[in-house]
Amino acid sequence: MCFALAVLALAYASSASATIRYEVSFSQPETHIFHIRMEIPGVSPDETIAMPAWNTLYQIRDFAYRVRDVEVARVSGDGAVPHFTVARKLDKQDWSLDVSTDGRRIAGSGTDYVVTYSILWDEPGPFDSQLDEHHAFINLAEILMYVPDRRSENAEVDFEDVPSGWQVIAELPRGSRENSFTATSYDALVDAPVEAGNWDEFEFDNDGAHFRVVVDSHDWQKGLLRDALQRITGYELHLMGGPPFQEYTFVFHIGPYSDVGGGMEHMNSTAIAAATTSGAAAIAAHEFFHAWNVKRIRPQSLQPVDYSKEQYTRALWFAEGVTSAYAAYTLERTGLWSKKQFYADLASQIADLESRPARKWQSAEESSLDAWFEKYDDYNLSDRSISYYEKGQILGEMLDLAIRNATDNRQSLDDVMRRMNDEYAKKGRYYNDSAGVLRAVNEISGKDFSDFFRRYVSGTEEIPYDRLLGIAGLELKLETLPDGTLAGKIAEVPHAYARQIQIRDAWLRGVTE
Repeated sequence: MCFALAVLALAYASSASATIRYEVSFSQPETHIFHIRMEIPGVSPDETIAMPAWNTLYQIRDFAYRVRDVEVARVSGDGAVPHFTVARKLDKQDWSLDVSTDGRRIAGSGTDYVVTYSILWDEPGPFDSQLDEHHAFINLAEILMYVPDRRSENAEVDFEDVPSGWQVIAELPRGSRENSFTATSYDALVDAPVEAGNWDEFEFDNDGAHFRVVVDSHDWQKGLLRDALQRITGYELHLMGGPPFQEYTFVFHIGPYSDVGGGMEHMNSTAIAAATTSGAAAIAAHEFFHAWNVKRIRPQSLQPVDYSKEQYTRALWFAEGVTSAYAAYTLERTGLWSKKQFYADLASQIADLESRPARKWQSAEESSLDAWFEKYDDYNLSDRSISYYEKGQILGEMLDLAIRNATDNRQSLDDVMRRMNDEYAKKGRYYNDSAGVLRAVNEISGKDFSDFFRRYVSGTEEIPYDRLLGIAGLELKLETLPDGTLAGKIAEVPHAYARQIQIRDAWLRGVTE
């Protein structure tokens, strides 16, 4: 459908459907510019449009600076071709839908509008977006504007001018056209990354869920990745009592040409970039657990998303750090890691935390609040900050041992996660940051863990590794290497007591008595 005909068609569409529609053109991939058309039915007086200030990372990145040529037109009911005018900007990320030329408002209730603009992106995923002659990868909140008061309305996106041979995938319901997708809200629409290109794929089923795997790579190991994903998804689905979705999509960018490594979680999908297939699989263990922890087991402080400014939470040590703990558990419990690798990973996290002087004054909660500083290089120095990923993983694994010790190995952190899944995720409720986690821990253990949280979560007291690791008959050794770096090693204590061995074996296997 040509642009003019599409605009005329909007004039006859019923605004009662209240669907905000987007068209995204890939017409000039070599320019790295997405051309966007946004159709907004039933515009009310003083309505505005906005570009998110952040997404995927806890960083204000002001995507609006990439936007150009914003124009708006009112669509009349007589079928006349609309007249576009330059949209009036209100601040760095908001525009008015007022198309008057003489100072008088001409928008009225029931009026339909079309907005057009272009946006430049040429940065590889999973945290950014990119359009080039090879492919398109899109985090939709980085290219699509929204109507602030109408985020709950149905939304649809249609990808146009798709190069020959490309496929388009997103974990969203298909729309009425070949490359279109629908969602029940703007938030749901932008919580699904889009990959377009000539990629490899495979599918599998596990525990009642269907999985799609898309791989953009020149050199990857299909058998290794398939086996790893089947183990990872199988274990985590079993751990959490089954899938909270019918279908889930993994998008991988694998190879040394991947400039940015890491993964980004979404409600029913994830996007992952890694240099190797084994590295991609390890990241998948973390990102897939996010399908529960943070996407469904979610702190109230992050709900609903506020795209316009920083959104502070004290719970990233749990949302991210404890997710890292479960990535390590999953890799070890499925045999993708050896016991030695699991110990080495935990020792490495401890050594890095202990090498950072900032641990003496920045708590896990404060590190969570300060996530918005991570875009500044100086903030990441060892005497300025700690990582809520690292300390959160350490706290998760130590808390697990403490719960097992307090309950005679009858309860564990696994039970806490399942309790929070039942009480929050399945009921559409949100937990109260660290206080909500503490409540679940106390309920599961039958003990009061307030002192643990006061000392090590909200406080900066040194974590008693000897005592906590000793529960499982383990010991930590830290050593300063000739280059000045701190190295750690966790080993099993010779002649450990039978009870220590029982707890250690249960901890490693993920079982209780």
